[in-house]
Amino acid sequence: MATFLFDEIIFGPVKSRRLGISLGINLLPVNSKVCSFDCIYCECGRNPKSHNKKTTLPSRKEVKLKLEEKLIQMQTENRLPDVITFAGNGEPTLHPDFAKIINDTIELRNKFSPDARIAVLSNATMVHKKSVFKALLKIEDNIQKLDSAFEDTIKIMDCPTKSFNLDKTVEQLTGFNGKVIIQTMFLKGEYEGQQFDNTTETELEAWLKLLKKINPSQVMIYTIARDTPVDTLKKIPEQELNRIASKAKKVGLKVQVSA
Repeated sequence: MATFLFDEIIFGPVKSRRLGISLGINLLPVNSKVCSFDCIYCECGRNPKSHNKKTTLPSRKEVKLKLEEKLIQMQTENRLPDVITFAGNGEPTLHPDFAKIINDTIELRNKFSPDARIAVLSNATMVHKKSVFKALLKIEDNIQKLDSAFEDTIKIMDCPTKSFNLDKTVEQLTGFNGKVIIQTMFLKGEYEGQQFDNTTETELEAWLKLLKKINPSQVMIYTIARDTPVDTLKKIPEQELNRIASKAKKVGLKVQVSA
């Protein structure tokens, strides 16, 4: 199926299913995906097998300049965003200046759009880095991925590009002391001869157990809404997502459903 890349450092604003009117920041190349996961459902497609020499990350200075220009424009047009969101073509926390860029973004937000939240959509693979962890604590919406409580399912759905340890990831997410939002993609299908379904009772029971340990401020549950690079995936019906949400609410979790 068709997928796409974000071709600008600052993109949007767009209406997000989960966040409202969102102004996006892409800290990855505009012509290639760079990610520590290779999710089979990613709207940006699969990771390239190799990167062109011309593939570069935007500099901290460039990101700040482009963001300032866009916020000034939006302020002039009286259409400021609800949220400034780090997303784009891969994992934003891979950028070597991520923490410093977060500081710049807070400065510009406070100056031009003080009511806007700052969000980071992350796969939690870099939260072990102190600079990344501390930066994420400074923002309003620290959104981290947890697609399953089983490593085998994560390996099928998320395809980590390096070694992945679920126990360590959960420990690091727990370290946020509740100042974290967990997002989970619910999906079923087949990939490379392996059937998977993270909506089964076994999956949900283990997932809820981990969530109670992490104690997030919110849980975002969603399913595919756009084209995916793998065509054997099945979207989870809204009724089923609401059933999963009810289970999470019963154990005291605040839940947002995006069908």
